[in-house]
Amino acid sequence: MKRFVFTLALPVIYLFAFLPFPVLYLLSNFLKVIVFDIIGYRKQVIFTNLRKSFPTKSEDEILLIAKQFYQNFCDLLVEAIKLSVISEKELVKRIKLIGYDKVEAFHQQGRSSIISVSHCGNWEYGPLIQGHVSSVPSMIVYKTIKNQPVDAFVKGIRSRFGSILVPKENTLRKIAELKGKPWLLVLAGDQKPGGKNSPFWTYFLNQETNVFLGVEKIAKSTNSVVFYCDIRRLNRGYYEAEYSLLTDSPKEMEELAITKMHLNALEEAIKKNPSNWLWSHRRWKSKRPQNITIDTLIPEFAS
Repeated sequence: MKRFVFTLALPVIYLFAFLPFPVLYLLSNFLKVIVFDIIGYRKQVIFTNLRKSFPTKSEDEILLIAKQFYQNFCDLLVEAIKLSVISEKELVKRIKLIGYDKVEAFHQQGRSSIISVSHCGNWEYGPLIQGHVSSVPSMIVYKTIKNQPVDAFVKGIRSRFGSILVPKENTLRKIAELKGKPWLLVLAGDQKPGGKNSPFWTYFLNQETNVFLGVEKIAKSTNSVVFYCDIRRLNRGYYEAEYSLLTDSPKEMEELAITKMHLNALEEAIKKNPSNWLWSHRRWKSKRPQNITIDTLIPEFAS
């Protein structure tokens, strides 16, 4: 049924995609009223996440961040629709890259790079701009969506300008196919691991948080340079992506050091602009098992 409904809705989505940005933002204003004031989409999750992450903030401050988040979220929805038809020229105008020349410098040396990103700003701009600017194969790791028509639609958007979409379970296989050639791999560093035995628990935004080790594990096994990319909203529809070098010698780093570095970078970015992150995500749904110690790697995941 979901597939059928989305298939019927697809022509309408493309119709909206051709609307100019000012009209889409009027639609976003309307959506914000529906999503926040009428439906209250994941309101309990959002307010709980905010209160626990910022225990010293007042209720008025929490409410302001939540309202700003809802507007940003609705802007993201209409911008995502627009990305299905946006031109490369328009995309380049709407996202400014800071420090990407450092990434390309390593590629010219024959080094591969891993870009740790998060659900900040408009994270859908990332795959598009990365495919446009990268001189080496640009791979975007993603989680397959169960609804096949939706999955195909999202993949089509993210790969429009050359990025290669790689299901997370096929990441190592795809890297192996490019052996001997430099590549770029984009990984979301703020995803919640599935399963009961997450490899690593630490404190993040004042809460016990389970964390993926993908960035660190792949970086060490391939000796790839690691960058953190912070996507910030400047104005409606305009963003900047800043690339910060975390390490160019991953094999020399202590265990968990790279993981902590990109988590710290993300936490700092969120604290600077709280409404920029995806607070509707049930990030802290899982609870740490009593037999797992905080800030200690589960033995079977140790290198």
